[in-house]
Amino acid sequence: MVIKGINEKKVRQISKLKNEPKWMQDFRVQAYKTFATFSEPSFGPELRLDFDNITYFRRMTDEVKNSWDDVPQDIRDTFDKLGLPDAEKKYLAGIGAQYESEVVYHNMIKKLEEKKIIFCDTDTALKKYPDLFKEYFNNLVKYDENKYTALNGAVWSGGTFIYIPPHTKLDRPLQSYFRLNSEKMGQFERTIIIVDEGAELHYMEGCTAPTYSSESLHAAVVEIYVKKGAKCRYTTIQNWSNNLYNLVTKRAMVEEGGVMEWIDGNIGSCVNMKYPSCILSGPYALGRCISIAVATKGQTQDTGAKMIHLAPHTTSEIISKSIAANGGEADYRGTVRITKDAHHANATVKCDTIILDEISKSDTIPKNIVENNTSNLNHEATVAKISKDKLFYLMSRGISEEKAKELIIMGFIDRFREELPMEYAVELNSLLKNYF
Repeated sequence: MVIKGINEKKVRQISKLKNEPKWMQDFRVQAYKTFATFSEPSFGPELRLDFDNITYFRRMTDEVKNSWDDVPQDIRDTFDKLGLPDAEKKYLAGIGAQYESEVVYHNMIKKLEEKKIIFCDTDTALKKYPDLFKEYFNNLVKYDENKYTALNGAVWSGGTFIYIPPHTKLDRPLQSYFRLNSEKMGQFERTIIIVDEGAELHYMEGCTAPTYSSESLHAAVVEIYVKKGAKCRYTTIQNWSNNLYNLVTKRAMVEEGGVMEWIDGNIGSCVNMKYPSCILSGPYALGRCISIAVATKGQTQDTGAKMIHLAPHTTSEIISKSIAANGGEADYRGTVRITKDAHHANATVKCDTIILDEISKSDTIPKNIVENNTSNLNHEATVAKISKDKLFYLMSRGISEEKAKELIIMGFIDRFREELPMEYAVELNSLLKNYF
């Protein structure tokens, strides 16, 4: 089943194909009507999307499989090349794989089920856990925030749903992998994560797509709830093709003493607009975002983070590393707001960019607001080229210029790489070598 183009009838058709309850169909229709009235964002790079030329739903299999052997052969071949089955065996507690519009494979080690952990695709969660789903769906990221949250609300499909019970800690990550494999395809997953009081979770996400001549669209929504004293780490490495628009809204609500960490790697896509956010709603909550953005020819990375301090003694840290090469544009756009009730809060922003030639560019566009006189906010930004002295030093030791540049770049993003599991760090090194 393939649905191309968008109107109210097609939105209802998606809901009917998924056999959803009436309240969800009504939600989709309202979201579509809102989408139709919204204009494009007034900030950031220009977006040139033909919404009638995008495929919004493509069903590849009748049901989610829990064995790789049951996944259709062509899909399995794609994920085999990406190394997912091997990764699952070696170091993951559970994995989900989405291909086009829907999750095709999902599995979790048995002992996690015994701990009452929920890890499934979001469509399944709507049917199996309707009360829990409805409690958290569309609460943190509202469909009427902007054109692309409304679009996601209208046509969302797939994504990950996780619930970690109180005081439960996982010793291995959970992972989902998202693959857009067709031309002019849209992917609109909806991810909801609840880490209950005193619990801990590391969730990892990978994204890829092959290159075509026409545009594709990825417009996801992620809502994360970090309860009192809980901890969540969300690691992303995206390697989208350069014909894809990546327009994603990610937000976390962090309660008292909770910790939310975004580890965010942005590689590929013609336009990437993504600003992982933390709302620090409880005292002593902590939010951190460590990110890299790599832009080369024909690419604009408009990335950053948002930290909203609502409670006293909250702490936030944003570390943004950007690389621009071959005419690419890598911009930091971020917001830190410390409200009047968030007394004795501390916020740090550090934005560093390295530009590798004369035709690439970078801008830093911060919005920093402090509404009380007991809090501290520090912002530091640097833009530099590769040091000729460093190049000369390395080359004088017998290292080629190409290898010397690679070593300098890897050193520049070291703060990000050290936060990754070893397998992801190796993958990142391999990806970056193809860019420079």
